[in-house]
Amino acid sequence: MHILSIHGGSRLTGTVHVPGSKNAALGLLSAVVLARGVTVFENAPDIVDVRLKARLLESFGAKTSWQNATLTVDTSEVVANRIEEEVARSIRTSFFLLGPLLARLGKISLPAPGGCKIGARPVDFHIKGLTALGAQIEYANGFYHACADRLVGADIYLDNPSPGATQHLMATAALASGVTTIHNAAMEPEVLSMADFINQMGGRVEGAGGATITIIGVEALGGTRFRIPSDRIQAGTYLVGGAITGGDVTVEGILPETQTPIVGKLREAGANVEVGHDSVRVQADGRLKAVNIRTMPYPGFPTDMQQPACALLSVSEGTSLVEETIYEGRIGHIQELNRMGAQIALRDRTSIISGVARLQGANVEASDLRAGAALVLAGLVAEGETVIRNVHYIDRGYEKIEATITALGGSIKRVKVEDPSPTLVH
Repeated sequence: MHILSIHGGSRLTGTVHVPGSKNAALGLLSAVVLARGVTVFENAPDIVDVRLKARLLESFGAKTSWQNATLTVDTSEVVANRIEEEVARSIRTSFFLLGPLLARLGKISLPAPGGCKIGARPVDFHIKGLTALGAQIEYANGFYHACADRLVGADIYLDNPSPGATQHLMATAALASGVTTIHNAAMEPEVLSMADFINQMGGRVEGAGGATITIIGVEALGGTRFRIPSDRIQAGTYLVGGAITGGDVTVEGILPETQTPIVGKLREAGANVEVGHDSVRVQADGRLKAVNIRTMPYPGFPTDMQQPACALLSVSEGTSLVEETIYEGRIGHIQELNRMGAQIALRDRTSIISGVARLQGANVEASDLRAGAALVLAGLVAEGETVIRNVHYIDRGYEKIEATITALGGSIKRVKVEDPSPTLVH
């Protein structure tokens, strides 16, 4: 196994080009099975979750190959194999294959989803939507079994604007007969990327980015070439890295509007932020000020940035309140940050953060992907050495995080150590 060893105290300065979006890529790699032919994904993030998703596609007969940041997927032949249950359960978006494979094959079985343990993430929105499209779904022995003679367009209302359910149902409806309308749809950028991808394959999706999306079903979809947009969460993490270290970091090649909530909070905290046409620059000098944050669906403050933001606020001047409204279990970072000298108390879903002047290096463990990112940020400003275990969580969403931080002037390295009971990727 590996650990990350971080020596704090260095300012992060320089420019970052973040790789493709994890959340967009995983959704697109579910929809790709709708196509018959070869699809080329440019700017594909080389991270654990994407590698696992490609492995799942291969279990259904697809052929995949990597060349630098380009992932090629040939879905000319797709079959309804029973996939490796352990691998499928390791990432939540394996479940997003259910609808597209059903649309392509008429019958499919998939295990219940897994992923980071950050709270309840029910799939009832997905099941209700697929059922409305004509799917017959049964759950038995840990598997969802779905079949449909024919999928037919329908009106679907989501009780909660779930990005995953919105993408899943959009993709499935692309091959359904007739018109599907999704009401109270998620507005995340990844949803818009999914719509663009389906349309490039020959589908017809209208209204993505708004609360109502219309999908006009087509007979068939074909392969295409698609560029995955840059990862907005990685971008936000490195911007916070510049702020927490009193540095000067520019993230380029992004859509700045996806950083609006983060930019707003950084400015409120006292950082200097410059927004360009495809970049954001953050400069900070000394401790920032406390701010209050409430996570919300897009375009609100992203839940995926809540934990990294807590690391920043743990060393900001004053008391901050951070309310997590989406995932009640996204609290694994609190105990570990407190181990480093932070003063964070949890009340219901709100973290009460009393900023301290400095953190101390410690041995800590990442409990999930974004908690791991928070610990990396904390380690960059802590006195002494911080050792982070469970690095596999971080690798799920950050491509070569230590190389990026080293290039910005941080002191971080990956070290292989012996572990008597190796942890499997969750």
